[in-house]
Amino acid sequence: MRFRHLAVTAFALLATATAQAAFPEKPIRLVIGFPAGGPLDQHARLLADKMQAVLGQPIVVDYKSGAGGTVGAQDVMKAAPDGYTLMLANTGVMVINPALYSRLPYATLKDFTPIARTAMQPLALLVTPQLPVKTLKEFADYAKAKPGQVNYGSAGNGGISHLVPEMFKNAAGLFMVHIPYRGSAPAFTDLMAGQVQFMAESIPQAAAYAKQGKVRALAVTSRERNPALPDVPTVIESGFKGFEVVGFYGFLAPAGLPADVTAKLSDAFGQVLNNPEVRSRMVAQGADPAYLGSADFGKFLAAEMPRWAAAVKASGAKLD
Repeated sequence: MRFRHLAVTAFALLATATAQAAFPEKPIRLVIGFPAGGPLDQHARLLADKMQAVLGQPIVVDYKSGAGGTVGAQDVMKAAPDGYTLMLANTGVMVINPALYSRLPYATLKDFTPIARTAMQPLALLVTPQLPVKTLKEFADYAKAKPGQVNYGSAGNGGISHLVPEMFKNAAGLFMVHIPYRGSAPAFTDLMAGQVQFMAESIPQAAAYAKQGKVRALAVTSRERNPALPDVPTVIESGFKGFEVVGFYGFLAPAGLPADVTAKLSDAFGQVLNNPEVRSRMVAQGADPAYLGSADFGKFLAAEMPRWAAAVKASGAKLD
């Protein structure tokens, strides 16, 4: 009887080990809650190509856009926690939406398993070239002298391009008026034309326009200068102590993902992010490689949630 029990136990352990070693046995679906062609899509395709080589299975990108990434997040939340459905999400989906939407159908820390943080994405603070300022301090002085007369544009209510100017406005003691647009393209058009005077935008797009002289980059929001704008100081260098606000990208799976599958996926992302070619291409896309494994990524998310909730509250933004 004892021999039979040992045999059954050994068989169970062998089956578990075989299942662990076998994962993944089929293609992995990667959900993005935004349309194709955007920054998240570029990031996904760059990493998916290399992940396929590490995991030995194709990674199929599935676009589920809508409601600021909420539709895609809900799709992943309801999927089986088996490692075959993942989500690539940004700051908005993970830590801004929970404070922004009054009826959000998911809770980031409860409904998902953190897999890996893959990148940090600083922004540039920009002004129209028509403004008579060359530095961020000069802009702050200019805006203070014209309370309520300086407008800033954003890609929409509650997004990072809305909240970062709000954070700066509060840090500098300014009164500026928010003008929300439907996406960054029309906001940029009006910034170049001088219809709005100030804007925060991701580095690649900001650098491209700044180098053409269409906008003026005054500072970057990271702790260190960005290679794409090497002559542009940080906000901290510009005299605003402690101001560091950076967006991020990360991969999540449904809650309840087995620890061994979580570890295998997390380690695979770590391997991919050690690839010099991947790191170089990420920087060119405006995203700084910043790998965190599953446990550390979970701690990072828990720390970021209240910070962005405070920013949303201060901005007054709220969506249903």
